[in-house]
Amino acid sequence: MSERAVTRMSAEEFLDWGLRQDQRHELVDGVPVAMAGAKQRHDLIVMNAQAGLHARLRGKECRNFSADIAVRIPAGNIRRPDAGIDCAAFDDDATTAGAPFLVMEVLSPTTREFDRLRKLEEYKTVPSMAHIVLIDPDLPQVFHWSRAPGGDWRHLLLEGLKAIIHLPEIDCALALATLYDRLTFRSSPTLVRDDGTAV
Repeated sequence: MSERAVTRMSAEEFLDWGLRQDQRHELVDGVPVAMAGAKQRHDLIVMNAQAGLHARLRGKECRNFSADIAVRIPAGNIRRPDAGIDCAAFDDDATTAGAPFLVMEVLSPTTREFDRLRKLEEYKTVPSMAHIVLIDPDLPQVFHWSRAPGGDWRHLLLEGLKAIIHLPEIDCALALATLYDRLTFRSSPTLVRDDGTAV
C-alpha cells in the first residue's frame, strides 16, 4: 500500500496559510497539525491567566498574547501557547510574538507528557524566552522554569493557591489563586494503613 506524500511547509508558508484557516494549527516538522478543542475547565484557566496578565502588564512595555499569536521555534516549528507575554515593539500586522518572554500551557490528558517534554525543550531554545509555565488543571500547582542570568534553566514546582509566579525582570507576579479563580478541586483520597488508620 502506498502512503500519500506529505507536503511540508516552511514557517513563512505556514503562517500565510494559517491566516486562511478557520481552525488553529501548529507547524510540527513542516506539517500543519490541527489544535484540539478544550473543556470548560481548561478554557477558564486560560481566561484567568489572560485576565491576570493583562491587568498586571497595564502600562508596561510588555503585553500578553493568546494562542492566535504564534511562537517561532528556532529549529522551524511554530507553536501556539495558551497564553504568553511578548516584549517586542507592537506590530499591527505581525502573526508571531516578536520577543516572547513567557509562555503558559495548560496541561491536558492527551498532551501532558508531550508538553512537559518536547514542547518544553522547544520553548527553551527561543533566545528571548525567560519563563515557561505549565499549569496542572486538576490540582493547584504549576511547573515554572526560569532562565538564570548565565543561561541555565531552573525549575520550581509551585503548589497551593497562595503560591506566586514571580517574573522579576518585568516587575510582575501572578498568584495561583488568580489562575484557578472560580474552580474547585476534587479532594485527594485518604491513604489508609492495613490496621484501618489514616496515613
